[in-house]
Amino acid sequence: MSLENRMKQADQQWQSATYQDTISHILSRFHQRHREQLQELIPLAEKVEERHGDHPDCPKGLADALKNAYADLSSHMMKEEQILFPMIQAGNYMMARMPIQVMEFEHDEHGATIEVLRTLTHNMTPPADACTSWRNLYQGIQEFCDDLQEHIHTENNILFPRVLGEQ
Repeated sequence: MSLENRMKQADQQWQSATYQDTISHILSRFHQRHREQLQELIPLAEKVEERHGDHPDCPKGLADALKNAYADLSSHMMKEEQILFPMIQAGNYMMARMPIQVMEFEHDEHGATIEVLRTLTHNMTPPADACTSWRNLYQGIQEFCDDLQEHIHTENNILFPRVLGEQ
């Protein structure tokens, strides 16, 4: 299923779900998955850079970009898990307004990270002579970017507007 179709399906599914169900979905579907993805992708990127550093299409700096993404995303998700989501679950909607603004700003930064990854990987296109590890790396990064976009969409377009609409 395409990313666009997944987001449309999520819109329908999560618009009427409870906050608890939506937050549980975000935690299990996205937060845990992003941690797993990046922990797999970083060593794979290091391997590709080490073994193919002389190749003109080698994604030099990709491992560092993924490490930065992991650090930024870990900090972001921790703030959601420890501050924002408990506020929402407790019904403290007015108090959640400022943390939501911070999260939306950070989501924009994550969008910039996706663009950096796309640039370093030539839009996730490995060279014709790329090894299996290189191809798997780019496929994994594409999946990570798609998941991250769906994650941001779920929060920015479903969860946060509902919370901000509470009196």
